[in-house]
Amino acid sequence: MIHFGVIGYGYWGPNIVRNFNQIEEASVAAVCDKNLEALKRAKKLYPSLEHTSDYKSIINSSDIDVVAIITPVSTHYQLAKEALQNGKHIFIEKPFTATVAQAEELTELAEKKNLQIMVDHTFLFTGAVRKIKEIIDDDVLGKLYYYDSTRINLGLFQHDVNVIWDLAPHDFSIMDYLMKERPIGVAACGQSHVNNGLEDIAYITVYLTGDIIAHFNVNWLSPVKVRSTLIGGEKQMLAWNDVSADEKIKVYNKGIDVTNKEGVYDLLISYRSGDMHAPKIDQTEALKLEAEYFIDCILSGRKPINDGHAGLRVVKMLEACNRSLQSNGAVIDL
Repeated sequence: MIHFGVIGYGYWGPNIVRNFNQIEEASVAAVCDKNLEALKRAKKLYPSLEHTSDYKSIINSSDIDVVAIITPVSTHYQLAKEALQNGKHIFIEKPFTATVAQAEELTELAEKKNLQIMVDHTFLFTGAVRKIKEIIDDDVLGKLYYYDSTRINLGLFQHDVNVIWDLAPHDFSIMDYLMKERPIGVAACGQSHVNNGLEDIAYITVYLTGDIIAHFNVNWLSPVKVRSTLIGGEKQMLAWNDVSADEKIKVYNKGIDVTNKEGVYDLLISYRSGDMHAPKIDQTEALKLEAEYFIDCILSGRKPINDGHAGLRVVKMLEACNRSLQSNGAVIDL
């Protein structure tokens, strides 16, 4: 039995406790939060657990094997470092850390101590993302041309990070998982309107190997909620609408075929328009699958797809975005 201690019982913490508590090989032993009202809610639902406002009682406990850190990113590094130093595996909210240096140090520490880190990139375990991964790996789309993502809504405003650090980790982690090509440069522009100097709207361009370009639109000031991704390929193209009730993924047999006349410089372009296919999507709760997968990784010793290295790659893009914002949108090499 793998025993969990959960630090942070705010917005996402209750979902973490619920899912890990439902796994046969795992149980949540303790919950920590500085907010006494949050602890009261935890006590009401889970009266048999230990409830504490002192995180060290979890990190120092010999009865706890894994520490789940569901707290603001500014606290991640110190909490994770202390937990790893005390021999605990780590399940940690996104983004992994506030800086690349912190992510590198924690990843090296975990490897030195033979401990697991899983960064909570929950979207990787949704039926939609798993299906898109299958489609790309099966070469249905062919050579990829571009990746275009929009994640916008009205609020929730964060007070410690800008909209890029709040929303883009979802889409950076998804792109990192789906594509074998790697980012080589990042450019970002954004503006702060109501959030004390923290950007509430931003546009990000990521240049990848293989001449692929990716674009991300993140926004807290949209009147509508949009979560959509377009992936263009040489053979076919894919549209993912995550707020759609059904047919979240549509694969279009559309594109262009380009040839050259022999001995002539003019391009011949023909447009291809075929059928649309909407594959069936697994509806299992993503966090449930992620929790089960983490337990399996701990027991088997295999590295998770969303391990510390994956978290580090996301933080590198986030940090590059900050540097680009400070340099008026200049491309930052990775």
